[in-house]
Amino acid sequence: MIKVGVLGAAGKMGSEVCHAVHAATDLALVAGIDPFASEDESLAGLVAPGVASASIETLAETGTDVVVDFTHPDAVVGNIRWCLEHDIHVVVGTTGIPADELADLGALADARGIGLFVAPNFAIGAVLMMRFAAEAARYLPIAEIIELHHDQKADAPSGTSLATAAAMRAARAEVSKRRVESVETTPGALGADVGDGIRIHSVRLPGLVAHQEVILGGPGETLTIRHDSLDRAGFMPGVLLAVRSVPTRPGLTVGLDQLL
Repeated sequence: MIKVGVLGAAGKMGSEVCHAVHAATDLALVAGIDPFASEDESLAGLVAPGVASASIETLAETGTDVVVDFTHPDAVVGNIRWCLEHDIHVVVGTTGIPADELADLGALADARGIGLFVAPNFAIGAVLMMRFAAEAARYLPIAEIIELHHDQKADAPSGTSLATAAAMRAARAEVSKRRVESVETTPGALGADVGDGIRIHSVRLPGLVAHQEVILGGPGETLTIRHDSLDRAGFMPGVLLAVRSVPTRPGLTVGLDQLL
């Protein structure tokens, strides 16, 4: 039985993780950490009294084996460091971690022999979308990405869109020689250029969950690859796979594709 703690447990993703862990027969939810945990009646009722807490120290007190972090870019680095220093494996769904910080955390995990798993997206369909986009970029190197999320998402562009762009750049046989004739009369209208001509457009609206489409263009044709997450339950198989796998993978692992 793997003892699991959740950071950001009262949030939309965190509470979904708590319910998924609670329903799994080989996992035990022992701690739900969130500043608003005491106000979340559904969280407090999942398991024995005391599982909901505002203190990260509860993770050590309950003998947590694996922590799942769905918090905020401002808090996630400190959370990960605390867990690694207390020999707790970590699964991270919070995006926006600077590359240098992630490298330092990976070195700490490796030195302590603790697993650190980070993924920009836990939906299996999203992983496939990224793989298909990378394959298509070998033949259609000119592309743009539109990512759409709910209006409470902390970062833009999304971690998934940045990871998709990186995979596409790595797969291409040659650098895109695109030339855009349009001039932005309003700054930002053409999106954010994230390198080698790939632009990302971020949409934030109520009613959305997580969606992304990659549009690739060539002479006389376009190809659109799209993935839609319609419910946060769709992320849970990937999260649980990471929870079960991370104790056997010391050091840093990035991307759900590494486990599939």
